[in-house]
Amino acid sequence: VLEERVADHSDGFDRIFKAFETTGGKITDLAGIGHRVVHGGDRLTAPTLVDDATIKAIAEQAPLAPLHNPPNLLGIRIAMASFPDTPQVAVFDTAFHQTMPPRAWRYALPRDLADELRIRRYGFHGTSHAYVARKAAEHLGRPAAELNLITLHLGNGASVAAVAGGRCIDTSMGLTPLEGLVMGTRSGDLDPAVVFYLHREAGLSVDDIDDLLNKRSGMLGLAGANDMREVERRAAAGDAAAAEALEVYCYRIRKYVGAYTTALGRLDALVFTAGIGENSDGVRAGVCQGLEHLGVRLNPNRNRARSSRPRTVSADDSPVAVLVVPTNEELEIAQQTLAVI
Repeated sequence: VLEERVADHSDGFDRIFKAFETTGGKITDLAGIGHRVVHGGDRLTAPTLVDDATIKAIAEQAPLAPLHNPPNLLGIRIAMASFPDTPQVAVFDTAFHQTMPPRAWRYALPRDLADELRIRRYGFHGTSHAYVARKAAEHLGRPAAELNLITLHLGNGASVAAVAGGRCIDTSMGLTPLEGLVMGTRSGDLDPAVVFYLHREAGLSVDDIDDLLNKRSGMLGLAGANDMREVERRAAAGDAAAAEALEVYCYRIRKYVGAYTTALGRLDALVFTAGIGENSDGVRAGVCQGLEHLGVRLNPNRNRARSSRPRTVSADDSPVAVLVVPTNEELEIAQQTLAVI
């Protein structure tokens, strides 16, 4: 671990490669390099070997993810310059969700306008949802093709996916990662007219509103902190705003679980993952409380126990299994990269 200032991406990559050579083996032994790319749009729907056409296509998605795709491309270009003979693979956050049917991804906007500007629901955290869905099936000892799952990726960013037979049929994030659940600093679902109201009444510009909804809302806006551990600590100490923020957070998730159970028709397992999903027994309990009519019953002792391995936290008589499955997006990217090359 180096605690030093890094000048830029090139400098950062140089240090990573040197560290790899001193601790991980010869850099020339690399079979490939996998890159996480946030937005593949509706054109890049699977892990893709990087060439000039791929780079052009990733750049074309930049308007859909202006904060993410340009630095993703920068990393790819630096790695390609450093290792021109090593295969490079782009793995897209949006790819797993491309199996959604039009009823799930289409917005009720004028069709010609939406199609021209590619305005639709794409979904994100795809590598995580894909990984934990597969690991959940392995933990249950059942084929993924037989299972209906709801996967909850709860970190500073948060999303839900409805997974039927290993394929995503709906997810909470949309054109951007702003839609859906309450997150660390993002508002999640919001009446679109709030944007117009903020512009008219508060005099906020488009950029101001973008910053407000993405960086100053969510748990930070509600409770004054975006670290769930701090929010829970404040709530336990009697902070009413923090307690209410937790209620809002869990309630929004419960609404999506109810909706996606209906979309799936049958729910076999509810799967928690990512920093909050894996580590906060309080959030898991808050989400599951009130879902008993859907067959969700927690075992309090199992829920409080900690482990770094996939585990069941539901009661023995729970019709729906409740699982905690640690995610590993880096491993998923590595496996998809190897599969491509």
